[in-house]
Amino acid sequence: MPRTNEQSLGDVIREFLHAYNLEEKLNEQRLMKSWEAIVGKMVAKHTKNLYIHNKVLFVQMDSSALKNELVYSVGKIIGDLNREVGTVVISDIVFK
Repeated sequence: MPRTNEQSLGDVIREFLHAYNLEEKLNEQRLMKSWEAIVGKMVAKHTKNLYIHNKVLFVQMDSSALKNELVYSVGKIIGDLNREVGTVVISDIVFK
């Protein structure tokens, strides 16, 4: 009986992502896509740019009043975003 090398597509994709160190970038993209779901449509509408560098999420806002309000919720937002992705992707948020 011939041996087969069968794997599920999901397993192959996970191995590929791990082999090429793409898991972290994929998780960062997932986190940024979940921004609106976590902070709400109103905040997302005033968000101009999101990017992650060294586990810090940088958020450019067009409203300084809203930015100041969000500073008080940084811990909760970090926890909610990381929980949404299922792993620790960011450790801080900087509002610009």
